[in-house]
Amino acid sequence: MKIEIDTNKNTLSVTSDEGSGVSLPLYSDEAFDVLSRWWVKVGWDRRYSYTFSWMGRPIIQLPEDMIRMQEVFHQVRPTLVVETGVAHGGSLIFYASLLKAMDIPGRVVGIDVEVREENRRAIEDHPLASFIELEIGSSVGAELVSRVAARRKADDRVLVILDSDHSYAHVAAELEVYHGLVTPGSYIVATDGLMRDLHDVPRGQAGWERDNPACAAEDFASRHPEFVLEQPAWPFNESTLSRNVTHWPSAWLRRIA
Repeated sequence: MKIEIDTNKNTLSVTSDEGSGVSLPLYSDEAFDVLSRWWVKVGWDRRYSYTFSWMGRPIIQLPEDMIRMQEVFHQVRPTLVVETGVAHGGSLIFYASLLKAMDIPGRVVGIDVEVREENRRAIEDHPLASFIELEIGSSVGAELVSRVAARRKADDRVLVILDSDHSYAHVAAELEVYHGLVTPGSYIVATDGLMRDLHDVPRGQAGWERDNPACAAEDFASRHPEFVLEQPAWPFNESTLSRNVTHWPSAWLRRIA
């Protein structure tokens, strides 16, 4: 594919490898979609998302996805947030800060096979540590899943975020063991489905075209009619755009029953 931008004519031309092409107005929704797709791909390869922190902890998320998550928190007002994958703890701190800012009496459970000692200390010493609980072990291990499920109270509103091993098999397994925790109107979110668009970038892997969270979420939705795979509606939109700029395509599974 070849993309040409002509700032004199204000056009963006896209030519396929087979030679067919289209010319778009540069300042159009369609051109924005093309540019955004490639900006996200190049930005991921250059590790752009590794330049952000939240309240002192590396978060390794695209800010656009963080803002959309905040919108969902405000809508759902979860009292139990479960996240698989801890890393530096930035996401746990982010979710805890949303609970505190919205005065929600909730807690965030972070799950990982290992949390490095320096990261554990930083999380436990953080001013928001009282909102956070850690579980160490495989996110799909039966004993750990049972411990997490036991934390759910009868009146909890539960939101689950999957951000650990992003292989198709592991995400599919996580979806199966955690979707039952999700309360109607809330979500289980299979993050980083962008992998399927990164199979051809320098840091990507060819197998990612199918081995990714987006495919796992789409297949899960086809088997579970109690969930619908849809981008959460934007609560405010004065643009003509309708799609997220995101690392999380096909991520948001909303429980409807």
